Amino acid sequence: MNSDFVISTKDSDMSGFVEQFRKIKASAILRTDSQEKAALAMEAAIRGGFTVVEFTLTIPGAYELVEEFSKREGLIVGTGTVMDAKQAQLSVEAGARFLVSPVVDEDVIFAANELGVASMPGTHTPTEMLRAHRAGAQMCKLFPSPSGGPDWVRSVLGPMPYLNIVPTNGVDEHNAADWIKAGSFAVGFVAPLFVASDIAEQRWDAIEQRARRCIAAVQGD
Repeated sequence: MNSDFVISTKDSDMSGFVEQFRKIKASAILRTDSQEKAALAMEAAIRGGFTVVEFTLTIPGAYELVEEFSKREGLIVGTGTVMDAKQAQLSVEAGARFLVSPVVDEDVIFAANELGVASMPGTHTPTEMLRAHRAGAQMCKLFPSPSGGPDWVRSVLGPMPYLNIVPTNGVDEHNAADWIKAGSFAVGFVAPLFVASDIAEQRWDAIEQRARRCIAAVQGD
């Protein structure tokens, strides 16, 4: 762990993203095994209204996808499954503005801060969330989803209202509004948005229509 890191002068950019995400309240998170299908699936989600998108680094050619999509005006691109500082650096060099991990790793959090981008480590307990927050993470990814669902988020925010909790696992068009009403900072849509069979059979219209419903759910339409 590097205890001598210097915070980037891009702090205003980082804060800008966090505030944008607070207003948008939803991200599209994609994990698949084909670079070509990943691009087409994410295109469908974007047509459906998503402006914050995440490519997991388990996708073949993930950095190339980030580079391509991050050049588009009005689109905020991040990477997921970031497991070390090197992946964090490569992500930012490709154009990522936020980094997501499945676990709390201080090295990744510190790297994100040094690079001037937001971090969202995976957390499952209030202790992990506080640890991530104190390490400098702007948001806490709630993963896996707890059995208490939205009520769990509401309970944790009682004593720690400063946490920016972002549920991802198990969030769908039917329960997204409940997570937001419970106080979640935002939500991330993964498999319930990018249904595996739709990707396999290239049903991009189905993903687009589902994306529209997901966006409507978080915006209260």
